[in-house]
Amino acid sequence: MAIHENLLGGPPPTHLPDDPGPRELLAGGTSPADVAAKYPTSSLAWARLADEAYERGSVVESYAYARTGYHRGLDALRRSGWKGHGPVPWEHEPNRGFLRALHALARAAREIGEKEEYERCSGFLKDSSPSAAEVLG
Repeated sequence: MAIHENLLGGPPPTHLPDDPGPRELLAGGTSPADVAAKYPTSSLAWARLADEAYERGSVVESYAYARTGYHRGLDALRRSGWKGHGPVPWEHEPNRGFLRALHALARAAREIGEKEEYERCSGFLKDSSPSAAEVLG
């Protein structure tokens, strides 16, 4: 029996391919807007834009950025074999951009009164990665 065999019979974890460019630029101090312009498919860049907007009180702007990052992440997950459910581990760093965007979308949805979307996104985050839900709050 393989060490990583899924004994519960659910789908295997999805691990997005690594794209270190956006992560390295952000870590080096490049603005998220510049990173998103250079790497428009980067969920991490959009999630960071969502966080910045939220922190300055621009909740609708945060919602829009988060939604973009979320949808870019869904596209990447599908390209990686994800079938609409199953684990997306926080522990795999390339997954974090999507998970951060999903968290930001839930947070902004709650703030603008989109209760159903807040609940759906919060549940999706917990189902995808309990670790991400814990880390991101």
